[in-house]
Amino acid sequence: MLTKLQKRLAAIEQSPGLLSRCLRGLEKEGLRTSPTGHLAMTPHPVALGSALTHPHITTDYAESLLELITSTHSSVDSLLQAVEWVHRLTADGLGDELLWNHSMPAILPSEEDIPIAWYGESNTGMLKHVYRRGLAHRYGKTMQCIAGIHYNFSFDPDFWEHLDLEGESAQTRASAGYVSLIRNFVRHSWLLMYLFGASPVLNKQFVRGKQTSLQELDSDTLYLPWATSLRMSDLGYQNKAQSTLKPCYNDLPTFLQRMYEAVATPWPEYQTMGTHQNGEWIQLNCNLLQIENEYYSTIRPKRTTGRGERPITALSERGIQYIEVRCLDIDPFEPAGISAHTARFMDAFLLFCALQSSPDFGEDGFCQESAENFSTVVKEGRKPGLELRQGGIPITLSGWAEQIFEGIRACATLLSEQTGDPLYLEALDYQHAKVLDISLTPSARVLETLKETHSSFHAFGLETSREYTLHFKRAGLTEAERKQAEQMRLASVQAQDEFEADRSVSFEEYVRQFHAALKAPM
Repeated sequence: MLTKLQKRLAAIEQSPGLLSRCLRGLEKEGLRTSPTGHLAMTPHPVALGSALTHPHITTDYAESLLELITSTHSSVDSLLQAVEWVHRLTADGLGDELLWNHSMPAILPSEEDIPIAWYGESNTGMLKHVYRRGLAHRYGKTMQCIAGIHYNFSFDPDFWEHLDLEGESAQTRASAGYVSLIRNFVRHSWLLMYLFGASPVLNKQFVRGKQTSLQELDSDTLYLPWATSLRMSDLGYQNKAQSTLKPCYNDLPTFLQRMYEAVATPWPEYQTMGTHQNGEWIQLNCNLLQIENEYYSTIRPKRTTGRGERPITALSERGIQYIEVRCLDIDPFEPAGISAHTARFMDAFLLFCALQSSPDFGEDGFCQESAENFSTVVKEGRKPGLELRQGGIPITLSGWAEQIFEGIRACATLLSEQTGDPLYLEALDYQHAKVLDISLTPSARVLETLKETHSSFHAFGLETSREYTLHFKRAGLTEAERKQAEQMRLASVQAQDEFEADRSVSFEEYVRQFHAALKAPM
């Protein structure tokens, strides 16, 4: 008897080339640091254009936390070429600063001295800045210096029409398919942390003297012996307010309703803070979430928004367009922080999540077991004989991984056939080797490197960041690329100037209009 995965693979096989129309894009964060590996205290480099309006180079939470953005691509090769290009573009404009190629930050100044991202004095820019002020008050500035990679992925709209999905329209069927994918991603994302987690250590200064379960590797470095990704552990974004939010992944309307309630419901602690201190804005509102994107999740349903449009409204009215995977660590052994092997595996993994049977979670639409499996792997994923829970039954991590890899292999085979890319199976074998040999995982390699070289995390991070920044500087830009870069820089500055010239409404009125644009989902 054929499984659902086998039936769906057979259905996709009947439409040759369908998977060649998948799109993927990347957002890669990275701190700017001084040549000695201390957080850069300088403003966003003029040579990189406007952080508010540049299409490929912006900042995330901290002023020094660059975010490098590609457009969407129909192949992994073209995606990696774009990633490499934006790194060369960035390195060319950094002066003597470095791009820190690790998820856990370099040496930071005191909490109060970490500069928050600045986007100019336009209403649009100030909204982004005040939102980040709110994050600083709610979570602390240190957390705003953690970096990662976001992998954006979409299927051709016709893809969902080949699956047995319910819904009155193509839009509702596609959204149901993406939500089903998200459920399976939540079930299996612990595997990504095992395979790609690369932050088992951090600089001692990061914890600011707080008591933790971390152990000392040396006088400057803390770690957990079997950890894969401290970035994704409870050392990252956490607070009492967000711990009460349990998203529903059983259907899009319920998910959107819960997100709407979180963005629209006051939280007592934030009400006590208020929105102003000493006459200045400190947060956009006093609600559990200031905006939708404040919810820190491993995966998000996404839809491109128009100017002034809220994500909840866009998703409610036009459905899910793509998904954003947010749990990938920066790979410290790759100059651009991600390899082609990783990208190809992600394609196959996401196809597996879309085609595999995906039962609903419990009544609340949230799976506590999956959350606990994920937490276990980020803290002790390389522990020999580690057991997880699969439907309440203990199973070894390696045993469950073998089950998943069997399904992903069929997906990788079909991707190779339909895209003409022969390297999907090679990428799968490359990752499968990590299941057979724990020492091949990035987290194990980081720890082994530190022990072999007697290096601190900071020394290791500085050495690799210098090497990779120099790599991209030496690669440089062609004359045509340099001309293109200058045109983008000037256009971004002009666009920011136009935003700042618009004084049609006050900032207070602009914030009011922004909140008024939030509509309850249909």
